[in-house]
Amino acid sequence: METKTSMGIGNAIDRVEGHLKVTGKAKYSSEFQIENKVYAQAITSTIAKGEIISVDTSEAEKQKGVLAIITYKNAEKLKTSDKKLPVLDVDSIQPVLQSPNIHYYGEYIGLVVAETFEQAQYAARLVKFEYKKETPKINFKNHREDAYRPKEESDYSRGNVEEGLAEADVKLEMTYNTPIEHHHPMELHAIIATWENGKVKAYASQQMIDNAAKTIAKTFQISKENVRVISPYVGGGFGSKLAAKQHVILAIMAAKKVGRPIQLTVTRNQMFTNTNLRQYNEQKMRIGAKKNGTLTALSHETLSHTSTYEEFQESCGAVTKMLYKVPNNLVTHRLVPTNLQTPFAMRAPGEATGSFALECAMDELAWKLKMDPIDFRIKNDTQTDLSNDKPFSSRLLKECLRIGAEKFGWKERNMEPATKTNGNWLIGYGVSGASRGAPYQKTSSKVILERKNQTVYATIQMDATDIGTGSYTIIAQTASEYLKIPVEQINVELGDSLFPVTPGSGGSWGAASFANGARMACLNAIKELKKKLNVGENEEISVEKLLTDNKLDKFEAEGTAEPSEEFEKHSVYSFGANFCEVWVDKDTGMYRIKKMVNVGACGKILNPKTSFGQIIGGLTMGAGMALAEQTRVEPNFGNFITRSFADYHVPVNLDMANIEVIFLPEEDKIANAMGVKGVGELGITSVAASIANAIFNATGKRMRDLPITPEKLIMAKKEIGVA
Repeated sequence: METKTSMGIGNAIDRVEGHLKVTGKAKYSSEFQIENKVYAQAITSTIAKGEIISVDTSEAEKQKGVLAIITYKNAEKLKTSDKKLPVLDVDSIQPVLQSPNIHYYGEYIGLVVAETFEQAQYAARLVKFEYKKETPKINFKNHREDAYRPKEESDYSRGNVEEGLAEADVKLEMTYNTPIEHHHPMELHAIIATWENGKVKAYASQQMIDNAAKTIAKTFQISKENVRVISPYVGGGFGSKLAAKQHVILAIMAAKKVGRPIQLTVTRNQMFTNTNLRQYNEQKMRIGAKKNGTLTALSHETLSHTSTYEEFQESCGAVTKMLYKVPNNLVTHRLVPTNLQTPFAMRAPGEATGSFALECAMDELAWKLKMDPIDFRIKNDTQTDLSNDKPFSSRLLKECLRIGAEKFGWKERNMEPATKTNGNWLIGYGVSGASRGAPYQKTSSKVILERKNQTVYATIQMDATDIGTGSYTIIAQTASEYLKIPVEQINVELGDSLFPVTPGSGGSWGAASFANGARMACLNAIKELKKKLNVGENEEISVEKLLTDNKLDKFEAEGTAEPSEEFEKHSVYSFGANFCEVWVDKDTGMYRIKKMVNVGACGKILNPKTSFGQIIGGLTMGAGMALAEQTRVEPNFGNFITRSFADYHVPVNLDMANIEVIFLPEEDKIANAMGVKGVGELGITSVAASIANAIFNATGKRMRDLPITPEKLIMAKKEIGVA
């Protein structure tokens, strides 16, 4: 890929903030130098269910430097919900230390504030709690009778699945399991908080600035205008930093209590228990087709868990409702309350896990039909989203599959499993279709133009965040495109709630929303400058001349972009296909991913270099789902067995393959005026399925429970019908 510095969008330029990051000048939340700052250390419970019956802080209070110890006995009263299971959302209240009740192992039960980080850590270990223990619910599968439907929209149906299955010539009924996983961004969750004269300032690692301010305001019952959240750089989030979590509230509470700025960092161990997780999903798939490959029925029923104090549902069936043309469709979701922390969104929530079940089931049925799995998918393609009867704004799934097959070398694949070998290695090829909603949300931006010695410089401001995805760069490129000045003359300022409001980073809406917001601010600036001169809107004239002729050295304008009526009338998605080659050792079950090809149709690519990085990240996380990632829970006491990188394994360089990423040219102005769609979450969707399908092609063994370990592979039996 060629890297160059150029005006406008579509060029693979280096990150404009890259130099700041590699020289350590980019400030993350815990790196701001604040005078008079002190440190806080959170204390967590050592039982999964029960009640605190006594607290002894006497020894901790004697320690040098200790300023305050906060428990439910002396915590500030916060807003709490009157619902038994309030739905967890990105701006939900986060009350903490409001009662002696314990809901899960590792729950925050106290906080120590001290002059130094080490003093706070040490004193925290000296606070003693006594509990009245109760028997926790840990494994949701043991409490199926408690399963409930979270909301009416949790279920969806069209046609009649039972009738559709009855008319099928070939049927499949299988269950697929995806385990608990944890987000683990490189930057720990952290905050420096101040409370002065009723106003809060929080340097907090958050993906969504405006929603963080809303959470803080609602929880403390103060005006949102009295809350300022600052987060110019976020060292990864993957969904864990979408919402302001309880540590944010703890730090602000402590700052108010001691009257000094508080720095609080969530430890890596505490990130397993206090910054949410991806739920365990048991997904029952039923699927049927005619002998010619025409789908007749598709059912996707998910059983999962939430906490006993909040509700979150991962919509595993979202892909199943819309990806293929099937007249009879059923999607259900059921939750069981358990004594674990509340699950929440993790990269491509629903799509990442649901696509594993769907795309494995499609592969299984294709094999039963003796059809090529690519041909089977293409035969059941549709240009209408049958879940809402809306046409897709654009859909190049067939093209992704066909072009990917050619680039990958799919013709070398043997239809019969376990027949392609190299020495002791069994070689298999796998494929999966992918889709991810391409949302686009209302976004505002400000542009500040300054003329210095006949050179125009521009500053773009919005409360958007950069979570490592390249927001600074694509916003600068967008401003360059519409102001027609070099990227080097553009400064981008992000991550401050004083700036114009955006939806923040998450859900694959960031690039489209931020870029279109910046575009509108730039266009409005040009429009207003022309209007002052009575210049026609279509007349070509440089920004420098506009400022000069208006006798202005500085000019500001704002703009807001939001979805059009056409957007609302269509179903807007990004589509893709994953291809994978694996080599499996016959004797040990060890396997290596040798090659991956990812093809995506994601609208206008603002920067091929940053987009490529997003897909690589998605593919790596998808490989992690298949290879190793799982959070194991101790079944009796509810604490996590895996609670550090020593035992929670993620892919490293040697686990990954030769990767080719292909972006198909796609013009979709219904999606938004710039035709931009999200790519970050598309990159992880169905990757695990392509690996599992490749393993079947290599070995004849179907792996339906993630992760796929050598032990599971060795113990598995070949499918009936495999030689």
